[in-house]
Amino acid sequence: MKYKKVMQGALVLTGFAFGASALAATPSASMLGNSCAGCHGPNGNTQGPATPGIAGISAEYFVDVMLDYKADERPGTIMNRIAKGYSDEEIELMAGYFSEQKYIPLTQEFDASVVRLGDMLHDRSCEKCHEDGGKFAEDSAILAGQPKPYLKWSLADFREGVREMPKKMKRRMDEVHKAKGDDGLNALVEYYASQGK
Repeated sequence: MKYKKVMQGALVLTGFAFGASALAATPSASMLGNSCAGCHGPNGNTQGPATPGIAGISAEYFVDVMLDYKADERPGTIMNRIAKGYSDEEIELMAGYFSEQKYIPLTQEFDASVVRLGDMLHDRSCEKCHEDGGKFAEDSAILAGQPKPYLKWSLADFREGVREMPKKMKRRMDEVHKAKGDDGLNALVEYYASQGK
C-alpha cells in the first residue's frame, strides 16, 4: 500500500515536471508573430490606419528596434511595454519570421499633385538606404505603402528630436527640409503612400 502511494506521488510529480517544461518551452516563431497581428496586421501586413507594416523587414533591423523599445531607447505608444514581455530569443524568432513574410504595401489615398516632387526627393536623398522606391531596406524601415499618419508622425518625431536619427539620415532630412521645407517632407509622405498595391 505504501509503495502504491509513493508511486502515485512520483507519477504526479513527474506530470508536473513535464507540464512545467512544456509551459517553459519557447513558442514557435509563427506563434510569436501571430501575437502582433492585432496591430500590425496578418503576417505583419498593416491594415492601417496608423500602425506600420513589419512584413519583409530585415531581421537585424527588427531586433535592433525591439531591443531599443525594450531598453526605453526608442519612444513608442505601447511598444516599450510590449517589447519588455519578450526574451531576446523570442525577439530573434520574431525577427526571422517577419523577415520571411511577403510585404504588401497598404493601398490608400494620396495627393497625386506632389508625388513627382516626392519621387525626386526620394531619389536624391532617401534611395540609398530605402531602396527600390522605399520598398526595401537592409538596415532601416520599409517606407513604401506605409500608412500616411505613421509616416507623418515618424518624420515629425525625427524633426523634433523625439526620435534620434542616424547621422546620415539627419544630413539627408536637413537637405530636404532646407530645399523644400515641410512641403518636401509632405511630398515624401505622399510619394510613399502612392507606392501601394
